[in-house]
Amino acid sequence: MNLSLEGKNALVGGSSKGIGKAIAIELAHLGANVTLMARSKELLESVIGSLPILFPHQDHQYLLVDHNDLDDLHKKVNAQAASKDFHILINNTGGPPAGKLHEVESHILEDSFKKLLLVNHELVKLLLPGMKSSGYGRIINITSTSVKEPLHDLGISNSLRAAVSNWAKTLANELGQFNITVNNVMPGYTSTERLSELLSFRAQHLNVDLISLETKAMEEIPMRRFGKPEEIASVVAFLASPAASYVNGVSIAVDGGRTKSM
Repeated sequence: MNLSLEGKNALVGGSSKGIGKAIAIELAHLGANVTLMARSKELLESVIGSLPILFPHQDHQYLLVDHNDLDDLHKKVNAQAASKDFHILINNTGGPPAGKLHEVESHILEDSFKKLLLVNHELVKLLLPGMKSSGYGRIINITSTSVKEPLHDLGISNSLRAAVSNWAKTLANELGQFNITVNNVMPGYTSTERLSELLSFRAQHLNVDLISLETKAMEEIPMRRFGKPEEIASVVAFLASPAASYVNGVSIAVDGGRTKSM
């Protein structure tokens, strides 16, 4: 099975920590030249120092961008895309605020729409010419199992992740002819800062003990534990590889079996 990414260039969003960082490390292990993208220079410099260099001419770098600033993102990514072709795009951003959907102010919903969907779209448009010219493209979006089953107190995420899923399926139908695949990976409960924040929010909202809430959450998972970022990254790396050349337009749950629907 050909999993080699030697000579491939990958742009990984939200890669300063959590799932994005784990994805960047895994892609580098397979030989990719990784460009990290996030808004914390300190964290990015720490991550880039941990990326393996295992192949001749392998090189890693980072872009300091804020996903809330589309103009700045366009300028910096466009400059990179002008100097080299990117073969792999990992669309990954931090999740939107928790809370009831009917209580969300419209401007918050609009800002989240820009961050979760418009940024993805802009990045695809910037990198697509290089993917077409090289005859190799992998667009992988990190979404959520809420696409299949809405989650409590995540109204914005439930709504917009579903929009991203349908956006991705449409692109998959359009771009498959160019040997470019578009797929979604849907993490379940994964041990990250984001999960800690969400559980703390819910514990406070329900006025219950955080440890008890964590235990109950694990009991909902057939494997009786939270996932690890590295376990999400392994699935993403497979989809980015030549081995996944005929996997297109799908959403894969990596949640230990928690999602009940197929």
